[in-house]
Amino acid sequence: MDQRQLIFSVVLTIIFGCTLHAQSTPQQSLLALSKKEQTLAIVDPSSFKVLERIPVGNDPHEVIASTDGRTAYVSNYGFGAYNTLAVIDLTAKKALPAVDLGPLRGPHGLAFVGGKVWFTAEAAKAIGSYDPKSAKVDWILGTGQDRTHMVWLTDDEKRIVTTNVSSGTVSIIDKIAPRMPGASAGGPNSPPSRPTPPAGDWEQTVVKVGNGSEGFDVSPNGSEIWVANAQDGTISIINLASKTVTDTLAANVPGANRLKFTPDGARVLVSSLRGGDLTILDSSTRKELKRLKLGHGTAGILVQANGERAFVACSPDNYVAVIDLKSLQDVGHIDVGPNPDGLAWAIVH
Repeated sequence: MDQRQLIFSVVLTIIFGCTLHAQSTPQQSLLALSKKEQTLAIVDPSSFKVLERIPVGNDPHEVIASTDGRTAYVSNYGFGAYNTLAVIDLTAKKALPAVDLGPLRGPHGLAFVGGKVWFTAEAAKAIGSYDPKSAKVDWILGTGQDRTHMVWLTDDEKRIVTTNVSSGTVSIIDKIAPRMPGASAGGPNSPPSRPTPPAGDWEQTVVKVGNGSEGFDVSPNGSEIWVANAQDGTISIINLASKTVTDTLAANVPGANRLKFTPDGARVLVSSLRGGDLTILDSSTRKELKRLKLGHGTAGILVQANGERAFVACSPDNYVAVIDLKSLQDVGHIDVGPNPDGLAWAIVH
């Protein structure tokens, strides 16, 4: 082999190696939890190939990725038996030391906003935030509601929404101007000034919905909250401006577990652990478009940002179903481990 052939061969090897690396670490990865195996699967969403399975600890229920797509956090739930967040380095594909939440037991719902992990703690009837930079839980707020379960935040961190399963309520929590003045405006006989709470003051509005309020989503335009009521099989619609229930749909989804809008807001997907269906609703007419039988129980739902596909965890059937949102058909299954549930995207920036 002459020098030119050698150089050409080396270049091909480098290109081929880079191609394989790009295939093994896609820019967008599907993250899927196996509750029974206690692992997090990293999946290539284009090929449906599982690239890695990483241990995440006891009873993993929900997963979220950091904004840069390089770290994942998993809630170890156990109905209050556990109190940790598993941490996964998605680049190195390995588990990092878990976050000990102390008395904040039963972590479940997760969101990643403003560089922090926001979580619910069911047994503590609270929500909180964990700052990865300081490695501390830096904020806690009690809801006073039973089984505070899922959580959603606005990007500016000024509004938080949670569902409270056993109370059958939704908490809408807004950041407000401090109630305690930061400085005294009086004279020498005035009472001493009191410091403003570092996280500000918050005001909670508790909205009564149906029984077993669990899965929910906020419409893409931010005007409504749709809540799936597992015990009643109904869907409550809350107007966010008035913070009142404006409609209750007799959707016939007993055991409703999760509810998600499509990115354009046109459709609403509802899973059911009891029936194994995925119910698809038209959000404008509020009527059922289709009901897909995916197995014996459906749980976590994740929709692609382009609105082309949805992924649905079919927990009793041990696979994640892939739904084509144009044809509204089940087009494939992914084996991520037994009893799958929580799903999330990791998008590398």
